[in-house]
Amino acid sequence: MKKTAQETDVQVFKRKLAAYKGAIDADISAYAKQVQKSTLQDYGKDARLEVDTYLSILERGGKRIRGSLAMLGYEMSGGKDQAMILQAARVIEMMHAYILIIDDIQDRSIMRRGAPAAHVMLADHHEKYELAGDSAHFGMSIALNAALSGAHAAQTLLANLDAPADLRLKALSILNRTMLVTAHGQTNDIMNEVVAEVTQADVERVLEWKTAHYTFLNPLHVGMVLAGADCAATDAITGYAMQAGKTFQITDDVLGTFGSEFESGKSPMDDTREGKRTQLTVYALDHTSNGNKNFLIQMLGNDNLTPAEFHRCKDVIAESGALDYAKAQAQKHIEQALVSLEQEKHRWTPEGIQFLSGLAQYLLTRTS
Repeated sequence: MKKTAQETDVQVFKRKLAAYKGAIDADISAYAKQVQKSTLQDYGKDARLEVDTYLSILERGGKRIRGSLAMLGYEMSGGKDQAMILQAARVIEMMHAYILIIDDIQDRSIMRRGAPAAHVMLADHHEKYELAGDSAHFGMSIALNAALSGAHAAQTLLANLDAPADLRLKALSILNRTMLVTAHGQTNDIMNEVVAEVTQADVERVLEWKTAHYTFLNPLHVGMVLAGADCAATDAITGYAMQAGKTFQITDDVLGTFGSEFESGKSPMDDTREGKRTQLTVYALDHTSNGNKNFLIQMLGNDNLTPAEFHRCKDVIAESGALDYAKAQAQKHIEQALVSLEQEKHRWTPEGIQFLSGLAQYLLTRTS
């Protein structure tokens, strides 16, 4: 469908994203049914519990932005095999489910996309059937197995795509290299919660290593190389991906504190309870009174945080100018992303450029 005179780039992006999401959701649903059947037949009901938990996270969906970017990268690079790239998009979403399960354990989150996190589901199963041992430990143990089995299943699918062997190998290499970068980004994020001083430079590294590589650069690169794109082409999209990816995390952190549970799919108090250091909290700590600073320090990482205390935390952050600062940083990164995209637009299809331009603009106003 061509862009109409009435459609903005954001509207084009939303329409195309909805189409990608519909295809990815249907593919994952069919895959889940097949895996459930084969797991029960080959490994029994205990393995089925593990797999069902993983599939629950995988099928909850979200916007499917990562899988969609893999499909877009493929199409804007001239790829034509829709069946193959849809499987690759499934791989990207499967790796995301794997990361979410581990992230929820590390963050001690109890909700994921409006439903219990994987380790919570499994702990509830342990309690319901009055199994021996500790429910929380059981939940985390099986959830970790679920995450790992999902990740290895995804990599097996990628290694066996109906694509030239050299392109499959490149895509698999990109995926695994990204997971290494993401692991280091997550480690830095966790360390930022426990050290005395955290700078904006520390936060910026997390934005880059934990989110930009994983959420934007990786799926675009995977899709592009499966279409046969060379290093010059993948290098050309990197500037856009890194800048847009940073904005994605900044707006996610803003939603994580100032959004509602309905919008974010988890409690807005989670990041504060966890002690997460973001541009918001680091800026607030550097630009508020000593009394407010001491209060915020005491609340960050406080497992017993009350709604009233959380409300005051939000007031401290907003009154310090941190919210305005984060929004300005997001705007700056998007401007840089769009400049990079404009400079390289001759390489790709107009439809691909419209999607990426619309995505960049959408990030500044996203509410979920």
